[in-house]
Amino acid sequence: MQVNPSFRLVYVPGVTPGKWVRVWDERLPDVPLDLLAVPVGDGERTLREGGADAGLVRLPVDKDVLSAIPLYTETTVVVFPKDHWLAAAEEVTLDDLAEEVVFHPLDDTLGFTADTLPGRPAVARPDTTADAIELVAANVGVLLVPQSLARLHHRRDLTFRPMTEAPQSQVALSWPQERTTDLVEEFIGIVRGRTVNSSRGRGAGQPAAEPQPKKAAAGQRKPQQKAGGAKAGGAKAGAPRAGGQKPKPSVGGRGAAAARRGKPKRRS
Repeated sequence: MQVNPSFRLVYVPGVTPGKWVRVWDERLPDVPLDLLAVPVGDGERTLREGGADAGLVRLPVDKDVLSAIPLYTETTVVVFPKDHWLAAAEEVTLDDLAEEVVFHPLDDTLGFTADTLPGRPAVARPDTTADAIELVAANVGVLLVPQSLARLHHRRDLTFRPMTEAPQSQVALSWPQERTTDLVEEFIGIVRGRTVNSSRGRGAGQPAAEPQPKKAAAGQRKPQQKAGGAKAGGAKAGAPRAGGQKPKPSVGGRGAAAARRGKPKRRS
């Protein structure tokens, strides 16, 4: 029994592949798409080791081994408790954080270093962004993350504001350069918005469905006859009958009645 091929897609926290997965299911219903969620630092490693055919990861990646198509750049936000004084601002600058403890988790996605991180460093670096969020909720400090991660780790007691002049995170579609298969090309076409006919992948060249003829509208009106014309299926008044003869006047018509009225009666 032949087993249908599958397509493995790895993705990191904050990335939502749902809209592209739905298009894939519509175009290639016979090819299962397997989703693999991994920590932010494991996306590139999974691709390099052959654990997935393609991935939605955060840049940068090793361009000597992986191909990458940047998809979008995220807004950077600062996360803090709702009763924090930063809640009064519409947006926050790096200078506003000068006196704040700013956490720098080990899975940082913004590329901060000890020299570039704003504010005051924490005593220790949290292992993950999720751990840093717990510390922010304890009102120990604040955290800078891409907006999608702030939403992913949403808590009712926390809020966030956009940061100006802060580093940003780029999300990209990436895959091993040596394994650019037809299915990879198909997924590239999907994320780039290509139609079925313009795709370079497996679905390319498939004939489009022929348009079905439209049914006649119910109760369609018959063409109207011009004013003064003969009725449909009838003859025009005074027109000669077949054979060229004009119709004879009816015996019981008006002329016969008038003649009878003008004839004198006989006397007995």
